[in-house]
Amino acid sequence: MFRFPRFRIAAAAMLGAGALPASAQPASTDLVALINAYRAAPGSCAGQPAAPVAPLDAASALSQLRIGTGTFLEPALERAGYPVEHAEALFVSGAAEPEEAMRTLREKYCMRLLSTDITAAGAIRVADGWHVVLARPEPPRHLPDAATLGAETLAAVNAARAVPRRCGDQQFAAAPPLQRNPALDTAALAHSEDMARLRYFSHVEKNGSVVGDRARKAGYAWRVIGENIASGQRTAQEAVDGWLDSPGHCANIMNAAFAEMGIGYAVNPQRGTLYWTQVLGRAR
Repeated sequence: MFRFPRFRIAAAAMLGAGALPASAQPASTDLVALINAYRAAPGSCAGQPAAPVAPLDAASALSQLRIGTGTFLEPALERAGYPVEHAEALFVSGAAEPEEAMRTLREKYCMRLLSTDITAAGAIRVADGWHVVLARPEPPRHLPDAATLGAETLAAVNAARAVPRRCGDQQFAAAPPLQRNPALDTAALAHSEDMARLRYFSHVEKNGSVVGDRARKAGYAWRVIGENIASGQRTAQEAVDGWLDSPGHCANIMNAAFAEMGIGYAVNPQRGTLYWTQVLGRAR
């Protein structure tokens, strides 16, 4: 049985950040409104004329974070159900009122306030001033149906196998194309759904099962078996490209001992994260 280390593209470390309790959540609407008023008619920024830009969405999730030393905003917001492509925090001290904070923000951070790369904002009142969070939310994911996505994955894998390839220190000759197998699809989908539901990323399920167990359970009597997993990619091509960039996963894809494959993906409903599983095998 072939098993290789796990692989996750763009995995982010998570350090402490959480929602403020209801009793401590500041009323941040005034400061966000002042920021939007400035964006509507900035006049100038850093001594230069500045053009108006679109208003920011006053996102409640951005006003409910407790930001401390070591906080990573992106994973903290993802855990709060507000996944973002980008987020940053601005800090203002010594300002009790929104108007005072706004004056400091204009003086120190006018270019960030007028950025067209951000579309949402939130403000958090803290003991010594304010935290302002600027963000660009992750756009909705429009995935193709499972049949289309499976066909795209198979095509990308077979295109990779069609030419010689180096995977780390190993050189592989071109390999015959793989065929889809329904039982391997079932095994792959089951593992992706389990990872998405329980929020983990591993070849070993919480019950201790590994890819060979899952393939047998799906009715596939295998001679050799392998598995690639990934998390966070939005398309089949992204997932395959990520596997090809990793020596162990690339070796799985190029291994001529495999003749069939299955693919399955699932989405975590809280975070919107995609979990991908590819199972490769040769039957007895």
